[in-house]
Amino acid sequence: MIRSLPDSGRTWRRIVESSSGAGLAHAPEWLPIIQRSYGHDPFYLSAEDEEGGAAVLPAFVVRRPFLGAVVTSMPFLDHGGPCGSSPALRRILIEHLMAEARGIGAKSIELRSSECIDFGVRPAEHKVNMCLTIPADADSLWHRLDKDVRYQVRKAERTGLSVESGGAELLASFYNVFAVRMHELGSPVHASRFLLAVLEHFGTRARVMLVRKGTTVVGGLMTIAFKDRLAVPWASCLKEYFSLCPNMLLYWEALRRACLAGFRRFDFGRSTRDSGTHRFKQQWGAEEEPLFWYSIPIASSASPRAPDLGAGMSFLSKTWQHLPLSVTRHVGPRLRGYLIQ
Repeated sequence: MIRSLPDSGRTWRRIVESSSGAGLAHAPEWLPIIQRSYGHDPFYLSAEDEEGGAAVLPAFVVRRPFLGAVVTSMPFLDHGGPCGSSPALRRILIEHLMAEARGIGAKSIELRSSECIDFGVRPAEHKVNMCLTIPADADSLWHRLDKDVRYQVRKAERTGLSVESGGAELLASFYNVFAVRMHELGSPVHASRFLLAVLEHFGTRARVMLVRKGTTVVGGLMTIAFKDRLAVPWASCLKEYFSLCPNMLLYWEALRRACLAGFRRFDFGRSTRDSGTHRFKQQWGAEEEPLFWYSIPIASSASPRAPDLGAGMSFLSKTWQHLPLSVTRHVGPRLRGYLIQ
């Protein structure tokens, strides 16, 4: 039996909690967060069989101006796709999602998965998730770290940087840094209402951390807890303070607190292999977890292909960097909702 997510989400949450393959993207909280922040329509499907097997598949319809609709599992997140105890049900859910997508005239389904799916479509595999297994004792983790990492953390402490943690009351300070850094990188920034919705719907499982130089906020990150994993989906520091190593102190404090809170895995998020962020995460000891990103064509005349993730992005990035910050802060959140990466 296939059904959409009920209002309560109890069945969905039960399946996700019992599935070893479920990740943060499968948490039911994303449905109201993405729907209300960006207006995308959800396709949340769950299925159970008579033998007790169960599976879920979260997805959203992103209707892009001039480019047409695409069904994505999951927009803005590192992965998604089906998860559950039954491979047969997972496949059925994909087929059902394809039928739903065809019914609304979508061009394709963008399916992100932490597992390879035999569907006759070649996935893009150049992006990986970076994760570190952490001990219960923060001191043990500290002594496991590379000496250069420890030196940079101590350097940040010696220069007078400090870290604080909180909730929505710290979001505006983080967002100011986040918006500046995204502008420098040539990327439209998420709407502040999206990040606020994350804090509201995940409650105490989502936190904001700031790093300050005196009273000046020079960086920050957001964490979200899921099962035994603490994830960092967004982080930024101001470029002019890089020499003080604020990002090193910020991540160390996040790791230290994760150990104390009993988490066993620290999720640094996705990176492109051999990129700067990939090397940054590797220095902490993080290891690669494969990601398989599929683009499944819906039109019968289309041929299977790997998703063209970089099309047009280079031009957009270079143009964005030359716009005034005030313009990018105003326009960026409107555009960001259509950029499903």
